[in-house]
Amino acid sequence: MDILFVVLGFILMLVGIIGSFLPVLPGVPVSWLGLVALYLSPKIEFDWTFIIITGAIAIVLYILDYIIPAIGTKKYGGSKAGVYGTTIGLIVGIIAPIPFGILMGPFLGAFIGEMIFNKTQSDIAIKAAFGSFIGFIASTFMKFMATLVYLGLFIYKVFEYKEVLF
Repeated sequence: MDILFVVLGFILMLVGIIGSFLPVLPGVPVSWLGLVALYLSPKIEFDWTFIIITGAIAIVLYILDYIIPAIGTKKYGGSKAGVYGTTIGLIVGIIAPIPFGILMGPFLGAFIGEMIFNKTQSDIAIKAAFGSFIGFIASTFMKFMATLVYLGLFIYKVFEYKEVLF
């Protein structure tokens, strides 16, 4: 039973790391579920404080994931059309079979959103698109680092209890 929880937790950790790059998967919350799965193992003492703190961090990062790209777009002069374009471009970038679609999608989406809906000048639209891109990269980096920290905590706990678990 313990090995099942460890394997399930590890799979959730890996899915969480992948989810830090893909917007369709909530990376940090999935990694947090991996920690919860590990702590559900009967041989590991459940630490409510640890689970609550890491869960709160996961929720905050999940919310920030939606706010940071919008802040980047707004900071560089973009509008709501640019923010929506960023999100649509990100989804299209994942689906589209073009190289670096996940990076180009948010940029092109913000640019097209600004150009079509706000009829802004191309230099303003490019600036807003750049802000969107910076926000997306910052958000992705933040999620990736958090999932790596959760993975590190998971591995540490597994090695701490390896004699009991295996």
